[in-house]
Amino acid sequence: MSPNTASFGARLARLLSRIYPDVDTEILSSKVVEAFWPEDHQRRKRPRKPGNTLWSERDALLITYGNTLLDGAHKPLDLLHDFLLTHMKGVLDGVHILPFFPYTSDDGFAVTDYRKVNPELGDWADIRRIGQEFHLMSDMVLNHVSSQSTWFNAYRQGKVPFDKFFFEASPDDDLSQVVRPRTTPLLQKVETADGEKHVWCTFSHDQVDLNFANPEVLLEILRIIRLHIDEGVQIIRLDAVAFIWKEAGTNSIHLPQTHAIVQLLRLLADYAQETVVLLTETNVPKAENLSYFGTRDEAHVVYNFPLPPLILHAMMSGSAAKLQTWARTMPPAPLGCAYLNFTASHDGIGMRPAEGILDKAEVDQVIDTLEAAGGLVSMRSLPDGGEAPYELNCTYFDAMSRTFAGDEDLKFERFICAQTIPMSLEGIPAFYIHAMLATPNDHDGVERRGMNRAINRHRWDYPTLQARLADPQTDQARVLSALSERLKIRAKQPAFHPNGTQFTLPTDERVLAFWRQSLDRSQSMFALHNVSAETVVMERGVLNLIEGEPWHDLLSGERFDQGDISLAPYQCRWVTNTIIK
Repeated sequence: MSPNTASFGARLARLLSRIYPDVDTEILSSKVVEAFWPEDHQRRKRPRKPGNTLWSERDALLITYGNTLLDGAHKPLDLLHDFLLTHMKGVLDGVHILPFFPYTSDDGFAVTDYRKVNPELGDWADIRRIGQEFHLMSDMVLNHVSSQSTWFNAYRQGKVPFDKFFFEASPDDDLSQVVRPRTTPLLQKVETADGEKHVWCTFSHDQVDLNFANPEVLLEILRIIRLHIDEGVQIIRLDAVAFIWKEAGTNSIHLPQTHAIVQLLRLLADYAQETVVLLTETNVPKAENLSYFGTRDEAHVVYNFPLPPLILHAMMSGSAAKLQTWARTMPPAPLGCAYLNFTASHDGIGMRPAEGILDKAEVDQVIDTLEAAGGLVSMRSLPDGGEAPYELNCTYFDAMSRTFAGDEDLKFERFICAQTIPMSLEGIPAFYIHAMLATPNDHDGVERRGMNRAINRHRWDYPTLQARLADPQTDQARVLSALSERLKIRAKQPAFHPNGTQFTLPTDERVLAFWRQSLDRSQSMFALHNVSAETVVMERGVLNLIEGEPWHDLLSGERFDQGDISLAPYQCRWVTNTIIK
């Protein structure tokens, strides 16, 4: 019997024995079931069938903080709800509200209480209201909690069960191989009721790592995930999941127990009565990232992390050669799985996923050009004691300000092209609110808050934003209108189903071109993107357009009965012979 056809109980026991070989599996299995299905909750008799029915071409996500919109009078979540209903209804059907819990640092990722909504934002009723209108994603910050959390305070006091909730190590341990995204010291010395301890801090000393080797930690996390599902969350984002299991003497990333825990969460999701989709956040090179699909038994969705730096390089260089090479080597997502495509997020533009694709000279050229546009660079520590660029900090709109050639014209056109590429690719597109709003770099925020990432975390005065959106000449109105129009068109095209067939076309390096086909083969689409400042003429034969068919560009409305297809600088075309209205 294969793992996917074995009974729920057998699969759960097998996973738990891999994670906790020294624990009574039968007792722990019962505790897991009780944590995820307490009281009146029911488990499905059979797992959800594998397939591509959890999403469609209509799916697209907005990424935002709960307090991106402020007016000093209303709850931020009320303002977000108003913005979503006013501007996003019919454009995007999902929203990722970044950590909306009480916290102490890292804009929400140092959580003090997973069970509460930050009162400065609103309450659970506000979260539920948004979840009734849009597919809702929440963050399960798995790896760590705030150093000021109730859990860590109880740990320092030696209170059971929290005295075993955090991962301890010794400065004498072999930690030379540990992979980290930060340059701060890994271990933090703290005083506890049991004396001096050194706790593991992958990200910062305000973010103390949980000890998943203690099954009580896993059980508590399951109870919290259940709470979020009950409050209307459908998509669980597993933040920093790659780091959750550590062992001295290893790199402490992607360890087998980590994958087994993700498999356990997927098992529970597949047997949940509610729709539960798991998204893993692993900002690492391609092979490591794709490993979180497992054998269709881990994440439903993984981020397409190479996209932000590769699209940035393409738009700056005027060449899609690197993107073309990468796209040709990307496997289709497995049945029942999908990619999440994006360019901008609340974090910077991660550079690790570009490793092995862009060489050092190309990365340096991107960095120089971005810094000329007002961007910043954040570094990470290397095992040999050196440093390397970890992420570039800049709004994606301002990142389109300059090219390698020094061109500053056509910023709007470059940006819209950059945002259209994720709409065209196999996968589900996601858009950071500051990309949808063409938000400029917030240098005042960087100075005020003392962190590079603040450059891309502007907080809009809502009346000011509304006024700018009402003026069709502003960047905010132009970008929101253009992207909204394209997303509405995309939602009607079955060729853009997240799992529709994709073939990267061998074209002029200035054009990134895909052939997409719907799952039922009812529609084919040629998605063309000119990433250069030059006009490019594509010969009709390159696309192999069937003669006598009524080929149309859905974006411009043009019809191509004969002749070649011209692309103006940064122009995109969606060419099909099947118009679906």
